[in-house]
Amino acid sequence: MFTDEFPERYVNPYTDFGFKLLFGTPMNKDLLIDFLNSLLHLEHEITDVTYLNAEHLGMAELDRKAVFDVYCENTVGEKFIVEMQKAGQKFF
Repeated sequence: MFTDEFPERYVNPYTDFGFKLLFGTPMNKDLLIDFLNSLLHLEHEITDVTYLNAEHLGMAELDRKAVFDVYCENTVGEKFIVEMQKAGQKFF
């Protein structure tokens, strides 16, 4: 039971921090693969994911920025990126 001394805490999976906390560890790799396969309904299921910290910044200040959260590979060897994105991006 939680008291005022130890209040309940929740993690928002819609934030970059929350998503990486829940899914961004090798221990939860199978959970992430199952989650992505059930969410995306791809023709070829995801078989592997790699967690990489790769930021791609634009050349100018107004250029968009994309942070790739998860690099995926499917049953036929295709590789693609899945990005957890809450805020709208005009050109993404």
